Amino acid sequence: MLKTFLPARALLSSLLLLSLFNAHASAQTEVAAAWQVSQFDITATVPAPGAERTLLVRAALSARNVGQGAGQTFTARINPAASIKSVSVGDAPATFTKLSEARTQLQLVRVALPAQVAPGATVKVSFDYALPVATNNALATLGAEGAQFLPLSFWYPSPNSPTSPRGADVAPVRMIVNVPAGDAAISSGQASGLTFDQKLSAQPFFVTGRWDGIEGAGDARGVTALLTRGATIEERKRAEGLIAFAAAARAYFASTLGGAADAPVRLVSVNRGAGFDMGGTIFVEPAVFRRSKLDATTALVIAESVARLWIGGSTPVRGAGAGVVAEGLTRHLALAFIEKQSGAEAAAAERLRERTAFGVVARLDGPLAQLTPLDQNYSTLVANKGAMIWRLAERVLGREVFLAVVHSMLQNGRSGEITLASFRAALVGAGGEKLKSLLDAQLDQPTQTDLLVGIPQQRADGWASALRNTGSFDVTVIIAARTDRGERVTTEATIKASDFGEAVFKTAARIVSAEVDPEKLYPQTDYSNDEAPRQPAIDAALEEATRSLTSQDYAHAESLARSLVARQPLMQDARTLLARTLVEENKLDEAEREFRAAIDSTLPLPSTLAWANVGLGEIALRRGQAAEASRLLTEAVRAEGGYPPTLAARSARLRAESAQGATTGPAVDEAVRAFATQFDAAIKSGRKAEIDALIAPGELPNFSRGIVTNQPELWQTRVSRTESLGGERIAADVQITSRVAGGDKNGTAVFVFTRAGGRLLLTEIPIFEVR
Repeated sequence: MLKTFLPARALLSSLLLLSLFNAHASAQTEVAAAWQVSQFDITATVPAPGAERTLLVRAALSARNVGQGAGQTFTARINPAASIKSVSVGDAPATFTKLSEARTQLQLVRVALPAQVAPGATVKVSFDYALPVATNNALATLGAEGAQFLPLSFWYPSPNSPTSPRGADVAPVRMIVNVPAGDAAISSGQASGLTFDQKLSAQPFFVTGRWDGIEGAGDARGVTALLTRGATIEERKRAEGLIAFAAAARAYFASTLGGAADAPVRLVSVNRGAGFDMGGTIFVEPAVFRRSKLDATTALVIAESVARLWIGGSTPVRGAGAGVVAEGLTRHLALAFIEKQSGAEAAAAERLRERTAFGVVARLDGPLAQLTPLDQNYSTLVANKGAMIWRLAERVLGREVFLAVVHSMLQNGRSGEITLASFRAALVGAGGEKLKSLLDAQLDQPTQTDLLVGIPQQRADGWASALRNTGSFDVTVIIAARTDRGERVTTEATIKASDFGEAVFKTAARIVSAEVDPEKLYPQTDYSNDEAPRQPAIDAALEEATRSLTSQDYAHAESLARSLVARQPLMQDARTLLARTLVEENKLDEAEREFRAAIDSTLPLPSTLAWANVGLGEIALRRGQAAEASRLLTEAVRAEGGYPPTLAARSARLRAESAQGATTGPAVDEAVRAFATQFDAAIKSGRKAEIDALIAPGELPNFSRGIVTNQPELWQTRVSRTESLGGERIAADVQITSRVAGGDKNGTAVFVFTRAGGRLLLTEIPIFEVR
């Protein structure tokens, strides 16, 4: 999301980051104990359906004193809702006090050690506690469909959090998950029943539920896909493709980084928390297995997750600036794999999205080596700008030398760790002063570089464009020019730090435009002045085109979208926007070509698959092909490409099915129809207990609270369509008529139910358009 801050706010953020860094540096040099977990040993017990919504846990931590002084106490951080029952050190009960950490709002459990623990020595501290879950979310869930606990819920005790000087604790994990009968548990590492042994450095997590498993064979042995129970033949085929892609990534990184991945790879279908990965276990949304082809988002998630088996897994990454390595380097290497596996265009399209995301916050960043997760732009910066920096470093060193440095760091760090400082030192050792000055500027300073190019001017011996570099280091860049006949002419120039330069093109052809750094190697504060004559910024032009389409100014929307596609042919959002505009202008043949070109992208985005199928469905409907329109719009729904295309797809599908006749669409599930009647009655009663009885425990607290607070005078739910989502899930398109405070409200919504205990419970309302 784009956020704007006043300069004072930016200054305050910089001062906060600086003070945190100084505090961290002071803490690291202080003669005191500092704890680092060397082994997690956790047993978690998930409550049975209907029981109290509380997770019971016994967590034993083996921790080493990595500080310079003896340890007399051991302090762990944990979720503030956790109720600590007892603590032991070794096998003996220990006394403890509970505090609150103001900065993170976490609960601190300070344990008195029976004897001092010398630097380098290890202590084992065990915690028995209960963790209630009031409201389910992606980080902590105890629900009708299973349980899920991810590290950022702080469900287990640990001395360090992500904002600690050394970052969150990672270590080998032994996990036992006791689950209700019929359920399965998933974590990372080798599995034996409900026990998981992860030898790599990781954090504890688990998810429970019911899946259909597909095992990879041959080169894909050790890669598993876990699909929602009841997966179709098509979903199983897509799973086999994902398994093959993950296996190819594993083979690529084994050859590139050396050694073998000492953990199985699992692709797990989850309803919450898609995109999370740890130790080879990767959470993906169920739609990943329903889409017609592998999408760009999933490809990047899998590639990065597999790379982390080496970077952060076999060798932990710690210390200040760790995210630049753990996130930025893995993204850079993942894109190299995608380029090899799916082609240069697929990687270039991903780098375009990477650059666009960075460009939004480029003027708000701080020194990358000092950023912590407390910074609101942390993830965007360390992953995207970090990847750009390592790509630059690779260009300076050459690919073989760069990979040799990475390989050496991993091999040397297998018994220890990698830090940003040690990785920088290794790169500088191979690249010398030139690389040092580049890394110093990119990592130790906010982004300052802005490369500008002037309008080409004719000379007696050719053409020239003025250049400018606002950054603090020299750059050597390519400048590409375009002639009036569409030919591309390139030259190279060095622009000194905070200085001007010139690009000279030795050609008699008339040059009409020029672009500096066409590969966009350098992170910049502003990419919109890289071209002359100057073009509108890509993100601003896309926003304006979208507004024009929404306001029905189709001619302007088409003009802007065509310009964007011409400038950035790999920008899928621009192409689908152009095609949608052409549909509104009834230019159906041209719109169809653009939509099919978007779908034919090697790695389309989920939104591309969704919008393209929506558009093709609308075209089929206008041509009187209602059955084909229904099929295409169902593909769009199944793609789950975001709120707008899914809303459009569901609405258009109802129209397409209506056009075919009353008996064409799937029969409405009578249990859902009966639920709607009961639900309407509960809402009209105004009694929260009656409404909550129809909602899955822990779900939709704001919905029931809002209904009771703003008691409707009228509420009627009409079910238009139902469909199975696999497992025990059912989705329903509904029409809602209501009256609140004398005002009529009508519209559509999508209700998602789960079958639990022989009855339906409302679990999710992903779409609600009642106005």
